[in-house]
Amino acid sequence: MRLAFKIALRFLLSGKNQTILIALGIAVGVAVQVFIGSLIQGLQLSLVEKTIGNSSQITITSGSGDKIIRSWERVVYEAGISSKAIRNISPSVDASAFLEYEDGSEPILVRGFRLADADDIYGISGGLYDGKLPQRKDEAIIGRDLAEKLEVEINERVNLVTPLGGVVKLMVTGLYDLGVSAVNKSWLITNLETAQDIFGLDDGITSVEMQVDEVFNADNLARQVNNTLSDSRLIVDNWKDQNKQLLSGLSGQSLSSYMIQVFVLVAVLLGISSVLAISVVQRSKQLGILKAMGIKDRDASLIFVFQGLLLGVIGGVLGILLGIGLLLMFTAFAVNPDGSPVVPVFISYPFLVVSGLFAISAAVFASLIPARLSSRLNPIEVIKNG
Repeated sequence: MRLAFKIALRFLLSGKNQTILIALGIAVGVAVQVFIGSLIQGLQLSLVEKTIGNSSQITITSGSGDKIIRSWERVVYEAGISSKAIRNISPSVDASAFLEYEDGSEPILVRGFRLADADDIYGISGGLYDGKLPQRKDEAIIGRDLAEKLEVEINERVNLVTPLGGVVKLMVTGLYDLGVSAVNKSWLITNLETAQDIFGLDDGITSVEMQVDEVFNADNLARQVNNTLSDSRLIVDNWKDQNKQLLSGLSGQSLSSYMIQVFVLVAVLLGISSVLAISVVQRSKQLGILKAMGIKDRDASLIFVFQGLLLGVIGGVLGILLGIGLLLMFTAFAVNPDGSPVVPVFISYPFLVVSGLFAISAAVFASLIPARLSSRLNPIEVIKNG
């Protein structure tokens, strides 16, 4: 086996140009695989983060007639103990209302939170660009778009009209921008007690929102939460059931990525196999002499297996480096107006290792054909035919 390895190394070094071309071919294939795979994974993570990264991933609501959760402290406790992967649990009150201004009224969604809990989900304090969060009763913050339309500034009072016709004056203590226009122009955020008082819920709430450690496992965790809750009237929803079109799109992206990677792998395999098969013909005289000197068929076959292994290792390492370089170049040039990359850089080390192992496996597998051809060479005929 050691002799076969030494001969394989000598064959590769004696045909440097051919070796370089094969290694570059493998490297280009691996680079395409790394680039496409990492790019699509980064795009998927970016889409998921923008869609549900700063929102509730599992939501508990009431199936009762009034849609109110009464003993919500128990619901929060039961949801919290259902799994260690559940995090950032926030009770909330959601109800529609109107904000009055000089030319009419604007429909809004009043969102009452325990702000410390909700901040972990929505990043409210990070989006606050003027003023402060509500700290007392009858205080609220509104989004940038809504504030501009109503021409409202901080420390001004606004009239909130409830669906039953009641009017409540609220002090605007801050303005926020959460990066989503639909939120900025429709949400009025206040504390839980104020929202409960406005809509006459006493100590009730309308939902319990939470996030999970692994967003794509939200459906399984939602079932665990549902099994843990003692109130059968409660309904547990998760973002995957509510965003099936997004999941279909992500699945389509993944499938296209896998198809591209498979075709690249097949192309690399065929290229290596054909070049090494030609190498058998080129090296037939040397192989014939080696066999005449007593080298076994097994060792003759191992020469080409070792060639494939060495070429796979060299090409795999070069391909991974080239793929990372292409990815960094793409994210450096494909940027948004604010300078941030269109698709964020995402480098998965397990994916890089798998890509390298695929390249090595493909090279070794491709070498089996020329290895089989070399084992069938008859030394007498080869030397005779020169």
